[in-house]
Amino acid sequence: MDRPLYGARMWREVRHHLLSLPIGIASFVFTVVTLSVGTSLSLTVIGLPLLAAGLRGCRSLGGTARARARRAFDAQVAEPQPVEAARPGRYGRVLATLTDGLSWRSALYCLLMLPWGIISFTVTLVLLVVGWPVLPFVVRWLGMAHRMLVELLLCPSIAERRVRELEEDRGVVVDAAAADLRRIERDLHDGAQARLVALAMDLGLAKEKLLDTELSAEQASAAKMVDAAHGEVKLALQELRDLARGIHPAVLTDRGLDAALSSVAARCTVPGGVRVNVDLSGPDGRAERPDSAVEGIAYFTVSELLTNTSKHAGASRATVDVWRSADRLMLQVTDDGRGGATAPGGGFRPGGGLAGLAERVGSVDGVFLVESPEGGPTSVTVELPWRTRAARTGR
Repeated sequence: MDRPLYGARMWREVRHHLLSLPIGIASFVFTVVTLSVGTSLSLTVIGLPLLAAGLRGCRSLGGTARARARRAFDAQVAEPQPVEAARPGRYGRVLATLTDGLSWRSALYCLLMLPWGIISFTVTLVLLVVGWPVLPFVVRWLGMAHRMLVELLLCPSIAERRVRELEEDRGVVVDAAAADLRRIERDLHDGAQARLVALAMDLGLAKEKLLDTELSAEQASAAKMVDAAHGEVKLALQELRDLARGIHPAVLTDRGLDAALSSVAARCTVPGGVRVNVDLSGPDGRAERPDSAVEGIAYFTVSELLTNTSKHAGASRATVDVWRSADRLMLQVTDDGRGGATAPGGGFRPGGGLAGLAERVGSVDGVFLVESPEGGPTSVTVELPWRTRAARTGR
């Protein structure tokens, strides 16, 4: 059914165009003042933060413009993702804002709102006075033009939306893989491992009974077979435990990073031992746990680094520090070994151990840094998100 020319939607569009001028003046003045002052002071301490604050303000004004477009034109305007800092702290937020394309497009929109506001306000006001026969058609055309401007400058592009979808899908895959590993470990622990424990106990009891009695030659041969089977079962049980630990340790699931990393440190063969410091306190001072997938990546990264330290570094002692910084999980593993981990042939190469760790950390948009001069010491710093993108978006 056709809408009436002078219906409620037309009057919403008329109000929208009339308000475009005062909103355009305010947006233009705000953008010019904040961006010009921030740019002129960019070489000072306050310049870049002020410029970033101006861009964030323009982004907020863009959000208001999208909401106005939805109300006035019944438009399906997509909302962009908030700016996410790759690094914690004020510097990370400033850098993320300055490199955010949508923030700069929002600034351009705010600048264009002044001439567009003058045009739409003037045309709409004149037609309200002398142009009633064509008023519905002109305000509809103005609305279509403004909607196109909003979609072009204030909405995520097709490429940006595709990148976001791929990042979220990758996060889903990482979380699903972590959940599968935990399930496999639990099945091994509750199934095959429990049966092997029971079998080892039965064979141990049978061996003790045979040793307590006088045996014929055939029975002595059978006793040796029972003893050998008992040893094999114990060996298989140990291998299964090592396999389950390598898949996903139960102590990590049950007790978290502190206990799991302490267990890894206790098994490390560095002569002077490994000191572990874990502080995962949140803003309220209470200890919290990161996302399970991130927790698993942190555990296996530290475990592999300590293994490399034991085998190749020639270190006498090592230290593992784990802490929370805003919405990031930070790890640092240091040792007093010979260093050279980033030298040619030293392991940080495609297919090498450190390269594999860097790829694993990068799967959740983490950062992997190695400082290992010849002669040591070696320090590996890892920065992980506290939550994966899939966990943050609820997928």
